[in-house]
Amino acid sequence: MHEKIIGRRYLRELFGAIGIYALILTAAIVSGRALPEGPVRTLVLASPVIGIALAAWAIVRHMRRVDEFIRQSTLENLAIAAALTAGLTLTYGFLETAGFPRLSMFTIWPLMGASWLVTGLVRGYSFK
Repeated sequence: MHEKIIGRRYLRELFGAIGIYALILTAAIVSGRALPEGPVRTLVLASPVIGIALAAWAIVRHMRRVDEFIRQSTLENLAIAAALTAGLTLTYGFLETAGFPRLSMFTIWPLMGASWLVTGLVRGYSFK
């Protein structure tokens, strides 16, 4: 039961941070593009990092709350996902030199997240 309470709290904090990120991102894109180039525009367009920092804070808090088994399983899954992501991005980097289209850095995190999810599912991690 304790794990369910921790899990619910984590999801509330994480999705709250994602919601804040989405709101700031939308505001930054709408207002930032109209601003003249300069430090104010740069700050406005970089402001979604606030939501990212809140999400990171939620993840750190969650990792401190869970028991050792879940912490170890989660970190192992993350390490495997990081290795997969590194291998895939390096491979694609070589393919770019062969003429494949360049990808934005924005593709890395979705790839990392998908790798983490698949790793957890393959390893039988419980998402309860």
